[in-house]
Amino acid sequence: MKVITERDVFSMLEIKKEHYQRNLRRFKGNRLAVTGSAILLVIILLVLIAPFMTTYGPLEVDPKNRLQAPSSEHWFGTDNFGRDLFSRVLYGAQVSISVGFSVALIASFLGLVIGLLCAYYAILDHVLMRICDGLFAFPSILLAIAIVAAMGPMKSNVILALVIVYTPSVARVVRSVALVVREQMYIEALRSQGASAWRIIWVHMAPNSTSPLIIQTTYIFAASILTEAALSFLGAGIPAPDPSLGNILLDGKSVIFNAWWMTVFPGLFIMAMVLGLNLFGDGLRDLLDPRNNQTKK
Repeated sequence: MKVITERDVFSMLEIKKEHYQRNLRRFKGNRLAVTGSAILLVIILLVLIAPFMTTYGPLEVDPKNRLQAPSSEHWFGTDNFGRDLFSRVLYGAQVSISVGFSVALIASFLGLVIGLLCAYYAILDHVLMRICDGLFAFPSILLAIAIVAAMGPMKSNVILALVIVYTPSVARVVRSVALVVREQMYIEALRSQGASAWRIIWVHMAPNSTSPLIIQTTYIFAASILTEAALSFLGAGIPAPDPSLGNILLDGKSVIFNAWWMTVFPGLFIMAMVLGLNLFGDGLRDLLDPRNNQTKK
């Protein structure tokens, strides 16, 4: 048995440090990824400090100052009930981020479990993948509307509906990668040595299937923000008067020619969040793709 010395440990740490620094340099060299990260950091910072930036609550009504244009007192103007739009947009972005993050996290976990089980067990593959194919037959927005309409317009129901909508796409991506991993020689060696299915799936197959899962998670995050806004705009998402970027756009639809700020500012926030997540996801894809790693060495 080889004894690991202090020099070996130091050498391994140096290799890991060099690998981390090389990946960090590559990420910094990707201007789109850096731009996306900067956009996300700014939005998250604004959302976190929203209670300290606004002197008006998102539900405070002031009919005397309804539909006021942007000014030093109301940075984004006011809506048709006199509520401060800057406050409502920030709190609405908070709702969008919380919904998107919850959906991305839960759907990624469930998709990972389903994808790995389908890749390893043929019986589960036939059953679960056919269910996923059936869910794919419905457009995502229509399926989400149907689920929320059946359960009621609530934040938790919106999250549940979007998890059901986006989990099949994650499961399919994980399954396609896990099927390749399952046929590797070291997996066959583990089987021949009597390793349990649990160990093979969660200790060896799962870590090798996470790279595309991480990338897919960022896209689901962005898609969930868009879908939540669409549901709220259609009246099937976050119920009024709670702020949501979608229902703010719904309020601004009837006064779009008289109060342009009610549609422009929430629309810009939605666009910025989705753009930042997509650019960040593209950067992660370039960073985690092994083919890129080989060509840039």
